[in-house]
Amino acid sequence: MVVNLGTPDPSRPGPGGALEVRKLGPLARMAPDPIKVVLNWGRRYSLWCFNFGLACCAIEFIAASMAKHDFIRLGVIPFAPGPRQADLMIVSGTVTDKMAPAVKRLYEQMPEPKYVISFGACSNSGGPYWDSYSVTKGVDQIIPVDVYVPGCPPRPEALLQGILKLQEKIARESLAAQYPAAAPSASVLSRPLVQGPTGEGGDAS
Repeated sequence: MVVNLGTPDPSRPGPGGALEVRKLGPLARMAPDPIKVVLNWGRRYSLWCFNFGLACCAIEFIAASMAKHDFIRLGVIPFAPGPRQADLMIVSGTVTDKMAPAVKRLYEQMPEPKYVISFGACSNSGGPYWDSYSVTKGVDQIIPVDVYVPGCPPRPEALLQGILKLQEKIARESLAAQYPAAAPSASVLSRPLVQGPTGEGGDAS
């Protein structure tokens, strides 16, 4: 299980590209610990899934969402309308260099906090096509990955196990530690009163 704090940007200097800083709102950062437990519980059991199916592993994802395995019972809602409504991206299949910018762009459109499961050998490391000139050597070269599910292709039960591992991670995570930033003051949670309209030649009564 891998936890990264940002998205590597290959266009920026540094080993593997500099990391783009993730941002988190002050309400989530300053919430009391009991509230954070409730927030983690809610995220854990309401994961809207955005399936980025690229090859044969996507068929196993569809099988895991059907009646026999039914991962909806675990709190995972498949087939989100789009990345802006999704919490979890499951990348299943071979990521090519031509497709890599689209994967990164859709990942960046997802709201924070967001999670990624790499499903299958091709998504993990390139699989049997790792030495191809056009294949990205793992989706973690372009976006951070939280859980890797091995196999070629993995069975639906393997995806269920990966989802359970991700839910365990969400249950114990601290968003304030995951999204480093200066601690906000209480003043950011309040704003000045809105001034009413004033009449000509004097203040409003």
